[in-house]
Amino acid sequence: MMKRTSESKVSRISLQVATGLEDVAPRSRPTMTDVARLAGVSQSSVSLVLNQMIGARISDVTRERVLGAAHDIGYELPGLRRVQPVKADRNIIAYLVDEISTSPHPVVNLDGARDAAWESGFLVAAHVTRSNPELEAATIAAIKSDMNVIGVIYSTIFTRKVSPPSALHGIPTVLLNCYTEDRRFPCVVPGEVSGAFAATQYLIGKGHQRIGFINGEVWMDAAVDRLKGFRQALATADIAFDNQLVREGDWLPLQGYRMARELLALPKRPTAIFCANDLMAMGAMEAASEMGLRVPGDVSIMGYDDQELARYTHPPLSTLTLPNYEMGRRAIELLLDLSIHKKPVRSMTYKVDGPLVERGSVGSVPTAT
Repeated sequence: MMKRTSESKVSRISLQVATGLEDVAPRSRPTMTDVARLAGVSQSSVSLVLNQMIGARISDVTRERVLGAAHDIGYELPGLRRVQPVKADRNIIAYLVDEISTSPHPVVNLDGARDAAWESGFLVAAHVTRSNPELEAATIAAIKSDMNVIGVIYSTIFTRKVSPPSALHGIPTVLLNCYTEDRRFPCVVPGEVSGAFAATQYLIGKGHQRIGFINGEVWMDAAVDRLKGFRQALATADIAFDNQLVREGDWLPLQGYRMARELLALPKRPTAIFCANDLMAMGAMEAASEMGLRVPGDVSIMGYDDQELARYTHPPLSTLTLPNYEMGRRAIELLLDLSIHKKPVRSMTYKVDGPLVERGSVGSVPTAT
């Protein structure tokens, strides 16, 4: 119970430092992210168990752990929540995404959207466009001809600026994991700045002041914002930013391994390394092991995303959850407010924060480095 309280404090702090317009209302009920964290499994595994997916390769032990965690925190199964669905003549929400099979993240976005829609009496129809303009145009034309569609969720595989086709104008639309320059549509994105701030602050709270940072590809929004959060946390703690401790990666384990070896070979090596995603953190852990360093005894390693593999490293990886499921839910809630409930929905950016997950890869600063 103490651990959950600590994570809540971190989440509140992270909300205070995020930039831009944000949806900062506290969550009023347990979420699938909470169940996953408590059960020690991925959000995808929780979804498979709670939705009783036939043929899912989930062990009985894992299934019982998920069900027990859901029961302990009072998380209701989506089907059981559907007590008073909205009465509407139309019941389809069109979900457009550019790609869904090359990353675990958009699948969980869709899970959250599907569950939130079903609880309110709506179905989600998913369409994968692969960023093909002709396929996208044909898909939107089909959606507009379907009188059962109430609106559109327009989603991308990674956070980026988009230019939605003009054919969407006039259709209730919410952007998920993307945004427009003119803020024409409401959009839901992850709170990357606040997430990196919370992760870095966690390391600082363990006594670390010389912290290395291995970023992703710098042209991506996620890398820009995670570096920004890292720098903000250092500044808040009055720790000078040292560019020699920052490396550019590519989100993959090999580059995390290479960059970590560079950092750990410095005359005054960092006592902790914050990696901008879990895969690079796994590479960093391998580099530390090869160099004869113990994690976290000699160097702490922090990840970001909370991917499934983060639970199975040695030691298990401390990380910051990317709230894909909650983002999908929030997008549906906004669309229903816009299309069905006729509530005023501002065309602004709604940022969703994820919790920090403490495992075994982060410890106190070593007494001698």
